[in-house]
Amino acid sequence: MVTAKRWREPVGPRIPRTLTEAVLPRDEPVDDGALLSLAYGAVELSRAAAENAEFERCRFDRTALAGSALPRVRFSDVAFDGCDLANVRWDDARLANVTVAQSRMTGARLTEAWLRDVVVEGCRANLAAFRFGRLQNVVFRDCDLSEADFQNAGFKGVRFEGCRLVAARFAHATMDGVRFSGCDLFGVRGVEGLRGAVVSSADAPGLVYALAAAVGIAIED
Repeated sequence: MVTAKRWREPVGPRIPRTLTEAVLPRDEPVDDGALLSLAYGAVELSRAAAENAEFERCRFDRTALAGSALPRVRFSDVAFDGCDLANVRWDDARLANVTVAQSRMTGARLTEAWLRDVVVEGCRANLAAFRFGRLQNVVFRDCDLSEADFQNAGFKGVRFEGCRLVAARFAHATMDGVRFSGCDLFGVRGVEGLRGAVVSSADAPGLVYALAAAVGIAIED
């Protein structure tokens, strides 16, 4: 039986009180470049394209990163607030001690990404892809994750709280210390990938059709 000891609040980003204001194009990501202790405001980074870029102890406030291509990007001790992250291509990314709040993540692609101590809160992340990712000590809170793709992802100490997960995909996922509470799970696909997770009694009815289909039971109205 899973106990509460297997869940803890993620460690938040450690960001200095005083940051240097980012100036473009000087502080745009470049291949193998590191950007440290910077404050990005409402600037346009949607055309950013770099491999192995690194952001450490940075804050993004209403920054437009939609469509940016940053394979193997690393974010350490970073906060995103009210940002546009739609359709980002951050394959094989590394996120540690990161918060993403009130941001748009529709169609974001973080395949094979590694997330540790991350909180995603109040975000629209429908159609986002985390397939083949590794998520450890992560919280998704009050997010729209409808049709999100978590296939083949590995979860450890992950919580989904108050999220919409209609038609989300979990095929071949692995669950260790995962909890769903206050979530809409109607039409979840690959329901066998939820094996080992804890689902609140209020959320369980949303899984009825998916569970029935998985074992070959037809439900009539």
